[in-house]
Amino acid sequence: MDKEKEVNEIVKLLKDAAGENLRAVVLYGSGVGDEFRENSGLNILCLLQRLTGGVLESIRPAALRWLRRGHPAPLVFTLEELRNSADVFAIELLDMKARHRMLEGEDFLAGLEVPMAQHRLQVERELRTNIIRLRQSFLRCRGLRSELLDLMIASASSFGTLFRHALMAIGQDAAKSNRAAADQLGRLLSMDPAAFHQVMDLREGKSAAGEMNVEKIFEAYLDLVTKTAEEIDRRLAVS
Repeated sequence: MDKEKEVNEIVKLLKDAAGENLRAVVLYGSGVGDEFRENSGLNILCLLQRLTGGVLESIRPAALRWLRRGHPAPLVFTLEELRNSADVFAIELLDMKARHRMLEGEDFLAGLEVPMAQHRLQVERELRTNIIRLRQSFLRCRGLRSELLDLMIASASSFGTLFRHALMAIGQDAAKSNRAAADQLGRLLSMDPAAFHQVMDLREGKSAAGEMNVEKIFEAYLDLVTKTAEEIDRRLAVS
C-alpha cells in the first residue's frame, strides 16, 4: 500500500465533495506510528462545518472508494459534536490527541479538552465488553486453530489500548506502547503478560503459529485480560 497516495486521494475526494464545508481531515491510530500493519487499514476523521443527511450523501462516494481500498469508514463529526461528546469518547480522543497527523485544515485536536470524569467508567466498561465479545467469539468457533488465532489477533489491539488506559485510570503513567502497557500491568498486578506478547508477535508477523499450542495460548490470554479487568475494578472501587 502506498500510504501517502491513499491519504492524498481521500483528502482530494472529500474536498471536491464537501467544498468549504470541510473543516479538517485527520489521520489517527496505528497509521501514524510504527505499529501500522498493511492489512489493518488507515483511520481518518472528517470534520465538517455542517452535517446533514444531504452532506453525508455528498461525501458518500468518497467514503465508498475509501472502504473499497480496505480502510475503515471515516468518522464524521462537527467540531461542536466532538466537543460535546469528548467525555463519552475519552479513550478514543485521548489516543487521537496523542497520535494523529493533520491531512487538511488546522489541528483542532491540539486544543480539544477531554474531560476525565467518565474515563474510568469507560475503561471498566470497555474491558468487560471486550472480554464478553472474546468469549462469544470463542463459542462461535468451530474448533479450528485458524479461527482461534484470528479472534485473538483481532482483539489484541483493543486490549492493548485498554491496558494503557487502565494504567491511566489507576493513576499510573501512560505507557508508550501496548506492549509496554502489558508489561507494566504485569509487574503492577503480579501477572504474566507473555500470552499477550505471543498474540502481538503473531499479529505483527514476528512469529508463525507453526507448532504452537494455540488453545493453551488462548486460555492464558483470556485469563490475563479477565484478571486485569477484575483487578482494575477492585482498585478503582477503593480509590
